This record gives sequence, C-alpha cells and structure tokens, in this order.
Amino acid sequence: MRIILAPDKFKGSADAQEVAAALEKGLRSASAQPDTLDIVAIPVADGGEGTVQAALSAGYSSRTLTVTGPVGLPVEAVYAALDDTTATPTAVIEMSQASGLDALPRDADGDPLLDALGAGSRGTGELIAHALEQGAQRIILGVGGSACTDGGTGMLTALGARFLDAAGEQLAGGGGALRDLARVDLSGLSPAVAGAEFVLAADVDNPLLGAQGAAAVFGPQKGAEGAQVAALEEGLTRWRDRAEEALGSAAGQVALAPGAGAAGGLGFAALAVLGAHRRPGIDVVLELVRLAERIEGASLVITGEGSLDAQSLGGKAPLGVLRTAQAASIPTIVVCGRSLLPPQQLREAGFAAVHTLLERAEDARSSMAEAPRLLQEVGAEIGQQLFASRHPDPAQQTDPYPVAGG
Repeated sequence: MRIILAPDKFKGSADAQEVAAALEKGLRSASAQPDTLDIVAIPVADGGEGTVQAALSAGYSSRTLTVTGPVGLPVEAVYAALDDTTATPTAVIEMSQASGLDALPRDADGDPLLDALGAGSRGTGELIAHALEQGAQRIILGVGGSACTDGGTGMLTALGARFLDAAGEQLAGGGGALRDLARVDLSGLSPAVAGAEFVLAADVDNPLLGAQGAAAVFGPQKGAEGAQVAALEEGLTRWRDRAEEALGSAAGQVALAPGAGAAGGLGFAALAVLGAHRRPGIDVVLELVRLAERIEGASLVITGEGSLDAQSLGGKAPLGVLRTAQAASIPTIVVCGRSLLPPQQLREAGFAAVHTLLERAEDARSSMAEAPRLLQEVGAEIGQQLFASRHPDPAQQTDPYPVAGG
C-alpha cells in the first residue's frame, strides 16, 4: 500500500516535515505489517515559509548565507539551488528567511520586535545577488511572512539600485523613509538581473496601494497603527510615482496588478523592475516537488495545514494537493489544527475526510503545544480505518475513503 503525505506546516506547532513524520509514525503503528507500507513524505508550501524546505526535500541543494536582516542585524538564511546540469540553473528563495517576521530579534517573552516603518527587504536582495553570482538563471521568489513594507526597495538596493532624496543622498532602509523619495536610479542594477527569469510565487492578489493594498491590509500585521499605516501608504505611493518616472507609465499599471502588494509591496518591485511573472505559490511548489508524478499508484493522499478557513479553499496548499490527487483519482484526507469550515463544505470541495487536532485537545493552546502527539493519533486512526478495509478477498474489501468531487 502506497500512501502520500503532502502537508504544509502547522504554523507555531510543527513544520511540514515534522507533520509528515508524526502522521507516518501513527500510520505505521496501526499496521500489523508496518514495514510493508510505502509511505512517501512530500512536504509542501504555498510560496511562503516552508518553500525552501519543500525544494530541498525534492533534491535541491542548500546554500547558507549571512545577510542583512529586516532591522539591519545579520541573520543566517538558506536558499535552495538546483545543481542538475540538464536543467535550467534555478534558485528558490524564501523572503521570510531573510526579511520575515521570523528573522526579527525577540523580546524577553520571545515575541518579535516589530519595526513597521524601519524594517526592510535588503537581505532578500542579497540572497538573489548571491544566487545570480553562482549562475542561477531562474529565481523563484517565495513571498509571505514578511516583516517590512518597503515596496521591495531594500531588495533592489542590494541588487544595485539607488533610492535618493531631494539632496541626492541614499535613503535609509524601511518603508517610512520612502516618504522622502525624490528619484530612483536603476543604472547600477546588476546586469545579471536582465538575463534571469524571475517567478513571484505569491498566494495573495492585493494591489500595491489603496484599501486592499500592502500598507492597509498587511501593515498592521507588522506593527503599523493609524498614522504609521498612512505613512507607509504615502511612501509606497511616492515609490510608485518615481518608478513611473524611471520606467514609464507601465509601472503605474503594474502597481494595480494582482500580487503587487504581496510581501509589503515587494511584489511590485519584482514585477516592475525584475520583470517577474506571478504564479500562485502552491502551483510553483507542487511543480518543484513533482507531486503529480510522485503520487502515481498511491492508495491515499493526506494533506493539511494549521488552520482551514475560506482562504484554504481559495488556493492554499491543501486545495492544490487535493486537485492534483483528484486528477489521478486518488482519495485525499485533510488534517488540520482547527477548521473554520463546516464538514459539508469540505466534502463538497472534494476531501474524503477531515481530522482536526482541536477536537482531540482541551483547547487551542494545548492542541498547538501537543501537535506532534495528536498528529500521531490522527495517523493511527486513519490507518485503522484504512487497513481494516483491506480484506484478503478483493471482493470483500471496502473503501473507507472514496474519491470525492473528482
């Protein structure tokens, strides 16, 4: 029996590899012949945190660098590189590693020290610069979990761009400084940028500006309140205007494009300056890990993420895995920390079953703290139902997990 485990992370509890490992342990515990099970772990992500890990699990090599963190302190970041000489040299870069909330310094309680106006994306640009120097011709830029709202200007600075005030001086980093932006100089941009293909792996479709833009929607998650949100919006507006002067009116249209507001407006910089094309993050990751190819012949696929909600059915990892499995007529179970969706809606979406950790725990806090143990319990329950249906006589076998919605 072949079972595919393709979960995303359970944020705050376990990364995707840990989720898969716990489920596998539970599944094997329910089998009378655990060594005969062919269980394949394929960690996935939606373009944010976990994207590099997914690429590494698919055979990419790791590259570790010390780069400029979101508030200027050095941080260690990893990106993934494809060394296969028969394919296009590719690097998978996860913005959150260098410029994300997880890269911020912490207070005594372990909470991130947010800097809504001062945080920047320079470290992400340093990762890109290194990958280009190493010969990468294709850069997959996974965005999500960013700590900054600088419109990607820090990233571009690391690649040779200059952002100047009225006196011709280079601006300090961070979105707040963009209110003083008078001119953009792209003449020093690395020539390697023009020779590379950039893919913006983003699961949000927000524009750069306005009520649905980077500052208004995501600024508060990074510590911005009231006047700070307005200051970030003003800075991003000036960046849009100066980009039009430097690149032409097309840059103004790019600011309206879906994904321009991703990662604090880094999406705009990637689309307008790097010439990136945007793709849903989960689609990019499922291609990286070759899920469609690797699930062939499987009896069951198990996916999951920390919280199932309306966004999950709009293009997050579980839905992407489900659609791939449906195309191969393989039933799919979803496991989550909690579900904000009614079971009927999940069945209509196509999931054969849903299991939540919260229903096994006293409260949300304990379900997160005890996630590995609870995931093992879920794996064991799934295994018991699955293996009990396998009768030696094929005519008497039952199917506890039929393909739904395919």
